[in-house]
Amino acid sequence: MYLQNMKKLFFLLLLSMSTIGYAQEKSAARQFWENLKKHCGKSYEGSISAGAGNDDFSNKKLTMHVRSCEENTIRIPFFVGENKSRTWVLTFANDRISLKHDHRHEDGSEDKVTQYGGTSTNAGLPEIQFFPADQQTSSLLPNASTNVWWITLDKDLFSYNLRRIGSDRLFTVKFDLSKTIDTPSAPWGWKD
Repeated sequence: MYLQNMKKLFFLLLLSMSTIGYAQEKSAARQFWENLKKHCGKSYEGSISAGAGNDDFSNKKLTMHVRSCEENTIRIPFFVGENKSRTWVLTFANDRISLKHDHRHEDGSEDKVTQYGGTSTNAGLPEIQFFPADQQTSSLLPNASTNVWWITLDKDLFSYNLRRIGSDRLFTVKFDLSKTIDTPSAPWGWKD
């Protein structure tokens, strides 16, 4: 009887150790998500490092505000000067992250070009996630069918990037995470 109980105890111990080890392992997507959530409520100033020829962005203050962090949704308004029409919406489901672009008019109504983006095809890395254009994007913006967006994130830097495969189109904006700035007012369509 003693030997039988010891075998059961040993088996349960091994089982619990393997379960604990499994529970402690987090996927790269989960690590990225948790690291991004650490910035909730904070705002940062950015600068264009590629694609600077875009007149809509030239000589304007670029601000990101990790404004809303729910369990599976993070909303990051991205302001270009006084234009508060853009919000990056990230969602986490099934160990994949999706990126959508929510565009609004000043009155809060949706722009006709909104909710485009894509979903990661794998868990990525803790410091980078890729989002190839999805079918909704392809239907809404046929020229964007070959778009790939990616976000990099480490302790000092957040970058938002866009590359249109098969073209020269590249856009990168980098935000210095070592320096927070004052929280801006609400983006268009939001209430403080």
